[in-house]
Amino acid sequence: MSDHLPYRGHDEAETTGIGLAPSAMATAEAVGIGIGDTIPEGPPDAEHKRKLGIAAWIAITWLVVMLLLAILAPVLPIPDPTETFPEIARQGPSSGHLLGGDALGRDLLSRIIWGGRASFAVGFGAVAVGLAVGGLLGLITGFFRGRVDAIVTPLMSLLLAIPQFVLALSLVTVLASADDVSSARRIGVVIVGLGVVSIPILGRITRANTLAWSEREFVTAAKAMGAKNFRIMFRDVLPNVVPAMLSIALLGVGVAIIAEGGLSVFGVGVQLPTPSWGNIIAEARGQLRQAPHIVLFTSVVLFFTVLSLNFLGDVISQRFEVREGQL
Repeated sequence: MSDHLPYRGHDEAETTGIGLAPSAMATAEAVGIGIGDTIPEGPPDAEHKRKLGIAAWIAITWLVVMLLLAILAPVLPIPDPTETFPEIARQGPSSGHLLGGDALGRDLLSRIIWGGRASFAVGFGAVAVGLAVGGLLGLITGFFRGRVDAIVTPLMSLLLAIPQFVLALSLVTVLASADDVSSARRIGVVIVGLGVVSIPILGRITRANTLAWSEREFVTAAKAMGAKNFRIMFRDVLPNVVPAMLSIALLGVGVAIIAEGGLSVFGVGVQLPTPSWGNIIAEARGQLRQAPHIVLFTSVVLFFTVLSLNFLGDVISQRFEVREGQL
C-alpha cells in the first residue's frame, strides 16, 4: 500500500477542510458553518443602493409637481396673478379660490404657482452660475495644483470670509436698485448675485474631491499612457466628482430660494408685481393678524420644496458614498 495520499484538487481541499488547523475547524463548527458548506454572502449592496425608498419618491414627486405647475402656469385654468377680486381680500379658502386671497384680493393659489417660476429660476439659475464658474475653478485647481491653486484658493477663502447674505444683498442693491429696472433684469441680477455667493462654496467642494480622485490609479495609468491633462480631467476625474457637486448643488438651490425671500424682505428681491414665494411672504408680513393664511400657505410650500431638495441631496450623497470629510 502506498504511503502517499491520493491527490485532491485545491478546491476539494478547501471544501473538505484539508489544511485547516483543528482550532479553526472547531470554531467553524461552533458557529454553525459546515466545513463543506458555502459561507452565505451578505445582502447585495448594488441592489440595496438601487432602492430609493418611499421618502425619496415622495420628495421627487413633490418637486416634479411643483416644477410642472410652475412651467405650465400660463395654460392652467387659474386667474391671472395680478387680477384682483375685492370680495376675497384677506379671506381664507373658498370654493372658487382654494387658498383664499391676499391683502389686495389676488388669488393666492395663482400667485403661489406663478411665484414658483421666479423662485425656481432664481434657485436653479444661481446654482448653475456657481457650478459653471466655481466647479470649473475647483476642477482646475484640484487637478493642476501648484501656482494656479496658490492663486485661486485664497481668493475663494476670501469670498467665504464675507457673510454670504451681506455679499448678495450688496451686489443686488448696487446692480438693480433703480426704480426703472425691469422685472426680468431684477431676476437676472438676483440670480447673478446669489450665483457669485455660491461660487466659492461649490469651488472648494469640487477642488477637495478633485484632489482625492486625481490621485487614483486609473488617473496615473492614463497619464502614463500619454493622455492629455484636459482629457483626463473631463473624461476621468469629472464624472467621479459630479455626485458630490450635485449633492451640494441641490442643497444650494434650497438655500438660494430662501435667500431670495430674505432679499425680498429688504426690497431687493424679485420685483413686484411679479410674484415669488419670497416677496409673497415679505408683502404679507404685516397681515399676520388679519390674514395669517397668506404667509402660512406660502411658507408650507416653500418648506416642503426646500426639504425635498435637501433630502434628495442627502440621498445622492449616500447613494454615491460621498464622504462628509470631502465636503
